[in-house]
Amino acid sequence: MTQPDFDEVIDRIGTHCSKWDDMEGAYGVSPGQGGLAMWVADMDFRPPTAVQRTVEATAAHGIYGYPGANAPYLDAIQWWMANRHGWQIEREWILTCAGLVNGVAMALDAYTNPGDGVIVMSPVYHAFGRVIRASRRELVELPLAIEDGGYRMDWSHWETMLTGGERLLILCSPHNPGGRVWTEEELREVADFCTRHELILVSDDIHCDLLMPGQRHRMIADVVPDIRDRLVTLTAATKTFNIAGAHIGNAIIADDDLRAKFKAALMARGVSPGLFGMDMVAAAYSPEGAAWVDALVEYLDNNRRLFDEGVNAIPGLRSMPLQATYLSWVDFSGTGMSTAEFTARVEKTARIAVNHGTSFGKGGESFLRFNIATPRARVTEAVKRLREAFSDLQ
Repeated sequence: MTQPDFDEVIDRIGTHCSKWDDMEGAYGVSPGQGGLAMWVADMDFRPPTAVQRTVEATAAHGIYGYPGANAPYLDAIQWWMANRHGWQIEREWILTCAGLVNGVAMALDAYTNPGDGVIVMSPVYHAFGRVIRASRRELVELPLAIEDGGYRMDWSHWETMLTGGERLLILCSPHNPGGRVWTEEELREVADFCTRHELILVSDDIHCDLLMPGQRHRMIADVVPDIRDRLVTLTAATKTFNIAGAHIGNAIIADDDLRAKFKAALMARGVSPGLFGMDMVAAAYSPEGAAWVDALVEYLDNNRRLFDEGVNAIPGLRSMPLQATYLSWVDFSGTGMSTAEFTARVEKTARIAVNHGTSFGKGGESFLRFNIATPRARVTEAVKRLREAFSDLQ
């Protein structure tokens, strides 16, 4: 494999790119005037060359009909889960959805009814709440506690918060935006909680490959196999390989009854995979793709170190220790500023577009989320601008 050049600065402006082309409308930060896009969770890196070759070969054929004969695609998913995560799955367990937000929506449709309570551990990925509310389900936010600078599950508190109307729990594993890799003990506690309260468990593992050195992600299906009768595991190659535009993901469901209900929801909504997405996943989930991911996480770890050192040197700012993902969760509460004030300094003074912590739910009010999956020169520039924006605190 040719060593990827993650330092290459690729101009994405004008390419129908949400991250760069939409940031001025969303945050008032202009890419044409030196603004930095550090919000949407995709990377400013090209995927492995195997993916590019496959897209080019599919395009060169010139006929883009309905896709079928998807054995290579399913085989690649099986191979990846076994070789990267030690998780043995059967081909028939795999159902394909239009990305993992769509997968969450399908799970809500399959296993809950309007008015049912759907649990998240807050603050958490903002799309969960958006889909839950749009589906006319009740969003139940169980607040994560902070201990030793990172998030932990607060079971004794959470037990007092349930009403009995809850039907499903969404687990973000690894956690976005906190970057936590849940331990096997924590995953067992999640399984026990869901069993005790008769909850369907949807585990969103989209960030499972993006682990900092020394971290190990475990699939809850592998840790607690007895929970298979209530478990839906959502995975995708899109986050790992920066192919989110393919809008393709997987619901891996071992239980026949659960799988039948999910499949029925897909059929009722007319959801089916696209030609290019399946080819891209089959190419990415390969030995070449694995080598690319290994190089990627080493690069991300160095970006993390650079960003953390710079941010944590600014009085009042503290980035949560990042165990997984490429999303730095920075706490501004030590500045004593209001949310509006510290956000304005980041967006107006530093000219950096970032995700607002409030969008992640309760507990996110003092935070902003920064995407560090970008060439190191941009990370260095972002740190420089933040130091200048908060220079009066130093």
